[in-house]
Amino acid sequence: MPTAVLTDHERTAVQAYLRLLQTVRAAFDGPPDGCRPPVVPTAALAEAEQALAAAGLAGNEEEFFQLLRSWCPEI
Repeated sequence: MPTAVLTDHERTAVQAYLRLLQTVRAAFDGPPDGCRPPVVPTAALAEAEQALAAAGLAGNEEEFFQLLRSWCPEI
């Protein structure tokens, strides 16, 4: 259960990160064909980067992951 009170920008950043994490997991969980590496859509990366910047967390991964752990401890 979330314990931190997030700003709208922080919540958006956390949600974008979780979507990116799900996308990466899905890419790696796909059938291994050995021909090419898993592909993560650039839109998922861009969304996460934009959300982090809007929340003032770009370049401050330590603060972001502390925020993420306090809001979503099962990650």
